[in-house]
Order: sequence, then structure tokens, then C-alpha cells
Amino acid sequence: MDQENIIMELLVHAGSARSHALSALRQAREGDFAAAEQSQQAARAAIGEAHRMQTTLIGMDEGSGKLKVTLILAHAQDHLMNAMLIQDLTADLIELYRRLPAPGEQHA
Repeated sequence: MDQENIIMELLVHAGSARSHALSALRQAREGDFAAAEQSQQAARAAIGEAHRMQTTLIGMDEGSGKLKVTLILAHAQDHLMNAMLIQDLTADLIELYRRLPAPGEQHA
């Protein structure tokens, strides 16, 4: 696979991870924690694939500047880092939603 295709794969997987993580947050806010967990698992899998693409790119570069740094490469890296940050924050926010009373319940 050439560099451009690897970068595009990284973008696709990072975007998918972001979408799944934000879906998980919405599902938790609605009280559907089972669906939220499934979305979180999908986000983790997509992050894993994106990270695999990133590792491939790092291997191609070999730490010697062989890879030309382009705007699309910087964009892909930005997407991955944002997806990872959103995933981490979503996990904490979902835990907070778990501690709230379910819709219709009252505080004790």
C-alpha cells in the first residue's frame, strides 16, 4: 500500500473512532449504557486500526525523514489525536452519566 492510501486509511479509521465515541456519549446521556459500551468498543477498534496505519507510516519513515510531511499527513495525525482525546474524555463522561439517576428517577 502506498503512502497516500495509508494516510487515507488513517483518516477513515480516526474519523470512525470519533463518530463512535460521540455516539457512545449520546447513548449514555439517553441512559442506554449497553449501546454506549458497544459504541465505545467500536471506537477502540477503529483507534487500533488508525494506530496500525500510523505505525506503518512511522516504519516507512524509519526516523530519517524519508516520508514527506504533507498537509494531508498533518491532517490525518490531527484527526487521530483528536479521536484519541475524545475517546478518553467520553469514557470519563459516560462514567459520570452512570452515577446520575435514570431519567424519571429522583435523587435519594
